[in-house]
Parts: sequence; structure tokens; C-alpha cells
Amino acid sequence: MLKRKIKQGFTLAEVLITLGIIGVVAAMTIPTLIQDYNTRVWNTGAKVFERKLEEALKTMNSQSSLAGHTTTESFVDELSKHFKTNKICQNNELLDCFNNVIYWGAGEATPEEVDMAEITKAKNFGQDDWNTNIISVQFANGVSAMIAYNPTSSCTQDPYSNQVTGGDCLAILYDTSGAKNPNTSGKDIRSNGKVRSLGSGCLARIDSLCVSQITTLQPGHVWNACKEDGTSDDSEDNAFMAKYNIPSCLKPSQGSVDYWASAVESCGGTNKVASVAQLNQLANYLYNTSGIGDSSYYGSLDTTKAEALGLPGRGFVVLSGKEDPSYGVAKSVLSKGFTSSEVYTAYGLRNFNGHYVICVGE
Repeated sequence: MLKRKIKQGFTLAEVLITLGIIGVVAAMTIPTLIQDYNTRVWNTGAKVFERKLEEALKTMNSQSSLAGHTTTESFVDELSKHFKTNKICQNNELLDCFNNVIYWGAGEATPEEVDMAEITKAKNFGQDDWNTNIISVQFANGVSAMIAYNPTSSCTQDPYSNQVTGGDCLAILYDTSGAKNPNTSGKDIRSNGKVRSLGSGCLARIDSLCVSQITTLQPGHVWNACKEDGTSDDSEDNAFMAKYNIPSCLKPSQGSVDYWASAVESCGGTNKVASVAQLNQLANYLYNTSGIGDSSYYGSLDTTKAEALGLPGRGFVVLSGKEDPSYGVAKSVLSKGFTSSEVYTAYGLRNFNGHYVICVGE
């Protein structure tokens, strides 16, 4: 008797269910994979660009062509000899080399749309003292940038040093993806830290708090002749304190380098550094609560929010713009400490470079 061989297979329902599962898994994982890939591309592009820029500035420093320019146009012309460019756009045609709209923001705060047609002068980068135009550039490696040059005495060079990179000589906003989207800060849009403001001046807006810049305390300011009582007879020291509303210099027994003063200078003055009340506002945002004041608070730091703002997720100290009189003249400033489980009052030493300062806008 012949036996009929039965063929095994999947039913239509089983096939459809399997395809459905595959589709759901793909829908859940592919966007994350794409985002991770884009982030790696943006970060790599930024690192490569910053390295090439640093090399160009070091070469200019060694050739004594870094400082001394009176215009951004002159500086960019010299830079193009050391960093290959495809196109340089003068001040009246900036958007021929740069996107006309970008989104400036960070974290969960809503990025603000910025009309780049309004960004034409160094003061639009928050550099009120420079009095120079902005020039835009398309570099040969695909990065587009807007550059403002600093003609003041803080832009210095030392042809015998290989360490000077021109950090105080220019403010640069650059786009690692050129004309491509998303044109958003923290993604393809980056800066060298000298862009203090842009558009409304907010890197992130947290309720009424406008965060215009978050900076570490480097490089440190060196006082010429500070005395033990926090005063100085040196005209340059006194002019610096008056310009940035710094009550006292760092007396010699407390160190030769004042990292806090350099951060205040970066913000534009103590009145543009976050107050303790504003740091409490930041703390409420980072700990997802509304009850944080001057006393200690125990809760969970939202590491995602902190890292999106450029702050460590593991804990950090943020200095305010006001000295702490209880710790003596020019020794520390009122500060807040943030850990994974607590916010507390901290005493931030001016001669310690491991803390942060937050610059605020309107």
C-alpha cells in the first residue's frame, strides 16, 4: 500500500504574524540605530574639523599671523592659506555659505528657530567688544561656518609656543553637515565656546531661565599684582575687575590662577552669570521637581537632561556670579552641588578648575 507523504509548511496566518512581529521590531529599533549613526557622524565630523582648525591656528601662531588683524575679513583670508576652503562669503552675502535658519537649543528645552540673516556682527555672537563683522566660509571638508574675529588685546600669539591655538581670537559657529538637516545645536551645529549668544541668546530656555552658555573654568585668569586683601594697585587688574564687575582679585596665598574670573569674563560679567536663585531653578528642572531652595534636597538627578545641556550626569558643582563672604576675600563663590541623589549648597573655590559656570541671557 502506498503511503502519501505529507509536506510541512507555514500557514498564511503564521507568515503574516511573523512579518508583523518583524515590522514592529524594525519600527522600534531602526530609528534608534539611525539616530546613533547620525550622532557618531556629527561627533566625528566635529572632532575632525576642530583638529584641522587647531592645526591651522598653530601654524598661523608659529608664523606670527594669528593676532594683529583688524577685521574678520583679513583673518579669514589668512586662515584660508592654512585650512582649505571652497568658498568665502563676505558680510553682505553670508547666507550664500551658511544655512538661513538653524535651531538653537539643548535638552528638552524647545530649540529656538534663529533667522541667520540677523546674525551679521560679532555682537550677535555676544562679543560686544570686538566690533567686527561676521564672515561665512565653506570649507573643503564639507563644514560650513560663520566666523567673527577678535581684534582686541586678548587675542595673542607666541611664535615660540606650539600650544597657542587662537581660542581667544575667534568665535566660530559651524555646521558639520553643511546644508543638510537637522541644523540643530548639539547635533550638526557646534561652536568653539566663544559664541555667547545667538538670536535670543538662549542655548536652552528652562521656564524663565535663559541659559546662553555653559563653560568650564579654563583657561584661568592670572592677576598681575593682587594683594592679600583682594585689592590691587595694578591698573590692568583694576580695569579687569571694573569691566566684569568682579569685587576682588584672587590673593596670592590662594593661588596664582583664577579660573572663576576667566569664566566670568567668558559670560561678559558677574551680572551675566547664573545667581543662586537661578541655580535653584536649574536644580528643579534637573531633578523634576519644584521644591528646591537654598537647603539640601534629596532626589534623583535626571542624567539625560544634564548631559543634553553639556553637564556631567554623574555629578558636578556650578558656581554663581557672587563671592561667598563667609569664606574670606576672594577665596570662594556661592555655588550649588549636584549629585545623582542630592542638591546642596557648595563652596566653589576660584582656583579650582573642575567646576562649571552657567551664563544667562534675557
